[in-house]
Amino acid sequence: MKREIELQIKGMTCDHCAMHVSKAIKGVKHVADALVPDWSKGYAKVIADEKVSLDDVKRAVADAGYSVAGYSLLKDETVKGIGGFGKRDTDLMVIGGGSAGFAAAIRGADLGYRVSIVEESVIGGTCVNIGCVPSKTLIKAMSAHYTSMHPNFKGIKTGWHELSWEDIVDEKNKLVKSLRRAKYIDVLKAYPEIKLIEGKALLKGGNRVEINGEFYEPGKIILALGAKPWVPPIAGLADVDYLDSTTAMDLKKLPHSLIVIGANAVGLELAQVFCRAGVEVTVIEIKKRIAPGEDSDVSDALLKYLTEEGVKFITGADVQRVSEEGDSVKVEYSLNGKGYNISSGRILVATGRRPSTAGLGLKSAGIKTNAAGGIVVSEYMQTTNPEVYAAGDVIDKEMFVYTAAYGGGIAAENALKGNKLKYDSTVLPRVIFTEPQAASVGISEEEAEAAGYSYRVSYLPMNQVPIALASRDTKGFIKLIENTETEKIIGAHIVAQDAGNIIQTAVMAVKFGLTAADIRNTFFPYLTGVEGLKLAVLTFDREVSKLSCCAV
Repeated sequence: MKREIELQIKGMTCDHCAMHVSKAIKGVKHVADALVPDWSKGYAKVIADEKVSLDDVKRAVADAGYSVAGYSLLKDETVKGIGGFGKRDTDLMVIGGGSAGFAAAIRGADLGYRVSIVEESVIGGTCVNIGCVPSKTLIKAMSAHYTSMHPNFKGIKTGWHELSWEDIVDEKNKLVKSLRRAKYIDVLKAYPEIKLIEGKALLKGGNRVEINGEFYEPGKIILALGAKPWVPPIAGLADVDYLDSTTAMDLKKLPHSLIVIGANAVGLELAQVFCRAGVEVTVIEIKKRIAPGEDSDVSDALLKYLTEEGVKFITGADVQRVSEEGDSVKVEYSLNGKGYNISSGRILVATGRRPSTAGLGLKSAGIKTNAAGGIVVSEYMQTTNPEVYAAGDVIDKEMFVYTAAYGGGIAAENALKGNKLKYDSTVLPRVIFTEPQAASVGISEEEAEAAGYSYRVSYLPMNQVPIALASRDTKGFIKLIENTETEKIIGAHIVAQDAGNIIQTAVMAVKFGLTAADIRNTFFPYLTGVEGLKLAVLTFDREVSKLSCCAV
């Protein structure tokens, strides 16, 4: 049976373009003929056998330098992959409207495919709604408040101290709403190829999906549903009105005291925020040190600075039970074989996040998950169902907005054009947005030791970095780890006011295998934070006190 299909083609500008497109389509298996009658009209007519793959046609057009923006069937009732189960009006269905989902959808649209995003809740995902944007807004607000109210501060007051906590939360919500519109809702308007479907998706096997009682059969599917705060199985916790990272940032009234369970990035950031707001904060961590995934020097520095601000820490403690006592919450924990308890006004559980995969129908769709509920994917982001890919926090890898967007783009291109791009996060920067910040890339000294590397360490206090002296903020250090056999930088760990920005140069060094000599022989502008990296390299072999002001 022959079919006649009309394709909408993007990118043609002349008669030669029309010839190239026609030739490319004719080369596809099961295509009998292809004609582009007028390049200015932007379409091609295709006569093909019923076995033709529309994805193959699109790939051929893309390989020729153009793209298929859409198609319509002129004769016959179905096209391969269309009909039978439900609607086939989309080439790529992305389930989840956060960073990974939008990156995937935009990549699909850029490649010339029709895309739909399915979102059952608020568009924008974790970062803009309940993660990066609101938390960093509160951090910056309380930083200004703390600086202007600190007894040793002699500068100009910023005005933040005049706002109440409720005012700050309201300002945070306004910014979240503004960015959600600017970076998600309004972005959809720029991509007519992307359609938003509001509702809950249920996988039905293969490439079939049910949404709000309607059935769809898209060409490919990408799962990008993100993650949710994880609550450990602590006795009594379910009976207590505990806070998580989302609800804590929406508090209208501050508690007099707060216990934070968990001392990784989220727990430490929010602990400092609430401490600076005047709340008595105690952090309980099951590991022996805070920020346990970081280099021990980073952990020690953060412990020192946060303790100086008034945050209390209990490390190596295993929380056993939580209960309410009047207006307070009682936390019972064991430490070194002995039992203790502590009470506070509220409790914040900051013990990480787990993928949002419940109720999606993964098992019936033949999609495997790991013990944490994360979707198992190949290096190409493909699940154990070949029609379905996944990206972002839902795959239970690195839960960062930048890795989510990166993975979403890779998943979309592989789903639509074949598995060619591999997901690679071997050189990944991490930032804890306390004040000072902590940023790392590569391996820690402990990891270098355990791996048996021949290595050496450079440790440069920030009081030896000119911009830190000029800024009157010398907290922290820059620590570099060099593989002495290759002379390559294999790790960088920074605690400093601007560590999140400084680390990116170190990321490039680790990623591209730069040696200490490469950095030493590169110009770094004076009176910048990143100049500290060159100073740190120089101190592998010299005393920093014997260096001139311009790090030579």
